[in-house]
Amino acid sequence: MLPRLRRVSQIVFFSLFVLLLLKTEFRGSLRAAPADIRLPYPIRLFLETDPLIAISNILSTRALYRGLLWSLLIIVPTFFLGRFFCGWICPLGTLNHFFGNLKSDKKRGRQLLESNRYQGWQRWKYYLLIALLVSALLGTQWLSALDPIALTVRSLTLSILPGINYALNAGLDALYRSHNGWLSFASDALHFILGQLVLSFRQPYFRQAFFLGLIFILLLAVNLRITRFWCRALCPLGALLGALSRWSLPGLEKHAPRCEECNRCLLHCQGGDDPIPGAPWRKSECHLCFNCVGDCPEGTLRFRFFPAAAGAADSPNLQRRKALTSVAAGVALIPLLRSNTGLAAERDARLLRPPGALDENNFLARCIRCGECMKVCPNNALQPALTQAGWEGLWTPLLVPRIGYCEPSCTICGQACPTGAIWEITSAEKGWVARNKNPRPVRIGTAFYDRGRCLPWAMGTECIVCEEWCPTSPKAIYLRPAQVVDAAGNVKQVRQPWLDAERCVGCGACEYACPLKDQPAVYVTSAGETRSPSNQILLKRAEGKPV
Repeated sequence: MLPRLRRVSQIVFFSLFVLLLLKTEFRGSLRAAPADIRLPYPIRLFLETDPLIAISNILSTRALYRGLLWSLLIIVPTFFLGRFFCGWICPLGTLNHFFGNLKSDKKRGRQLLESNRYQGWQRWKYYLLIALLVSALLGTQWLSALDPIALTVRSLTLSILPGINYALNAGLDALYRSHNGWLSFASDALHFILGQLVLSFRQPYFRQAFFLGLIFILLLAVNLRITRFWCRALCPLGALLGALSRWSLPGLEKHAPRCEECNRCLLHCQGGDDPIPGAPWRKSECHLCFNCVGDCPEGTLRFRFFPAAAGAADSPNLQRRKALTSVAAGVALIPLLRSNTGLAAERDARLLRPPGALDENNFLARCIRCGECMKVCPNNALQPALTQAGWEGLWTPLLVPRIGYCEPSCTICGQACPTGAIWEITSAEKGWVARNKNPRPVRIGTAFYDRGRCLPWAMGTECIVCEEWCPTSPKAIYLRPAQVVDAAGNVKQVRQPWLDAERCVGCGACEYACPLKDQPAVYVTSAGETRSPSNQILLKRAEGKPV
């Protein structure tokens, strides 16, 4: 009964997770949308209820971002019930469970039984958890990228779902071009149905999509050799919940005299917690899948509240030397990450953060690299960073104007962020639409011209695309007439673009629209960004004082 109920729970929560992930997208035109767009679904739900994200956020910022209080819905029951989240709710756990049950030549007979026994390497996740929490305490969320919910959202958002979207569109297009009436009709019908359920409003493209997808696929493929290897060996959230479950009330009772040592209880054990008689049952490793109870033909195993304490190991048996090594690794991580030039001495000029992003140090102390902001961006402008912010900024969001620009009225990236790395602001606070009502808009950078490549400047060719695309009012880009002499000696008049840095907000529309596709003649850098008082290019006159 309980294993069937668990399967239903896994299906329900995984379906809810996929639904919310698919709904993390704005469909339609922002220009025709109301002033303040609200995402209709609680797309941050699974991330906000993640205890590891909440605790690491508290340690790194000395505060708790509002939505993360929902993590108590998981933390409190874990104290009393154990690691129910891993076996009943976690979407990555459900995927690992599914792939772990697939038949494989590497898991047969005694090999399968031995692989489902408790192994010493299952303590790795606890050492990883220690390093993660120590590094968070010192101000970085770099290791939080290993959180299973953040990892799953990032992998599906930036790689798997875009790949599925591309494959479906390609297949439907092939059917439509078949010149067969029935197939074309089927293509249109499927496109309409899938467009409501799965297909994105527009095909998204993300940097590093191949490698992010490859990592995710490899983590799932390992299950063909070792059941739920990620959950047993590497998951820091599982380690945290395992530590919290030490005081849980239900436990496994073994009636050894009736056991015939058939070892069937090991066949489908998900946690590697040794349910067999003669070995201590590992409470911190049990996922409460109840497969051992259902598989036992003699009924010698059963879960009950306040079981007999004999034959159970309530907490993981960590080695003190390795635990201290994990602490040292968490401490050493900060200087190793920040001793490069990416964060201080040589910041990348193209490191454009989304509007509402905190200053870089606080941003890196909050961002968990989940990719929600990138998924929700309507112009596909937000991309995962590689080394633009140093290795500490790996997979954090940055704006890439050549791929997409920041819409003036859009603020939904802040709504999608679960940790406050991107502050939730309104379009009025952003100040790009009603500039006259907000004389100090949020700026993410400033545009500059390469006159050696600009058509009106370098070649005497008329081009006003950047000025037409500039969304600020009054426009930051304006045109001045100029006389130029062409190669034949003819004098002609063209309009050359100029930039008013006071009006520019760094949206990237000019760079996106520039017709020079190889290397644009106008480009945006982070100079002048609101979030950094030191990264400015214009001196401000204080009231009553000369410059």
